[in-house]
Amino acid sequence: MNQVGVIMGSDSDYDVMEEALEVLSQYEVSFEVIISSPQRALKRTVDWVKGFETQGGKLIIAAAGLAAHLPGVVAGATILPVIGVPMKSGALEGIDALYSIVQMPPGIPVATVGIGAARNAALLAVQILMSQDSALSFRLKDYRTTMLQDIEAKDEALQKQLSEGDCA
Repeated sequence: MNQVGVIMGSDSDYDVMEEALEVLSQYEVSFEVIISSPQRALKRTVDWVKGFETQGGKLIIAAAGLAAHLPGVVAGATILPVIGVPMKSGALEGIDALYSIVQMPPGIPVATVGIGAARNAALLAVQILMSQDSALSFRLKDYRTTMLQDIEAKDEALQKQLSEGDCA
């Protein structure tokens, strides 16, 4: 049983969404990936969503650009949490996708991350899943500790540079 379903409206989304898959793999979260379009393959899309839920999936990450109907269609077809990833595309560079995903009607929520923020979508998925898996909680805490150590090391290097008079 895969815990996370990742659905993309187009194969062109894969380059961005690959980062989410790497994060899920890093946290040892099982996942499956599919390309499907609610405009071009509505029945296929809804059948996959319903099948994923029936098989015990825990949440879905849905990536879409342009009008970005995919996350909303997915959310309308399941009670599982859905995380939408707006993709940078078209004349509006993803702003239209962001607005489409974040402005869901009452009762059908879609958690939304920034444009192209596949990493954050996967990390949010891990945070949601960790409420049922303490091992994920420990791995996420370790990740946060590493981020803090990186920031502290960068600040220490900056402070040293400033104290030595190496200002720009």
